[in-house]
Amino acid sequence: QVQLVESGGALVQAGGSLRLSCAASGRTFSNYAVGWFRQTPGKEREFVAAISRRGSSTYYADSVKGRFTISRDNAKNTVYLQMNSLKPEDTAVYYCAANFAPASMHAESYLYWGQGTQVTVSS
Repeated sequence: QVQLVESGGALVQAGGSLRLSCAASGRTFSNYAVGWFRQTPGKEREFVAAISRRGSSTYYADSVKGRFTISRDNAKNTVYLQMNSLKPEDTAVYYCAANFAPASMHAESYLYWGQGTQVTVSS
């Protein structure tokens, strides 16, 4: 069992930056790949970024590539999502998820999910 808690969501102006954190507790965190997903009302959960267990491989949705960076600190049991050049269309609830398997872009691959943190980007 892994428990995940997201933090760092806020209201920010377009062009601004935020750093989201996903803190994990429970099992050995370095055994889990982690993904970030986001969701807006009435839409399906959308893949944002993912990172492998040791952090050697990262994956991004085309919509965030070049603006967002995923990283992890296994000593702190935390995964980060640095978001730069934010746009109004980045507004969503952001979720982190953990997967005892290779990193994936598919939400159904992840077993453990946090409760989400709201990111709102004003124009």
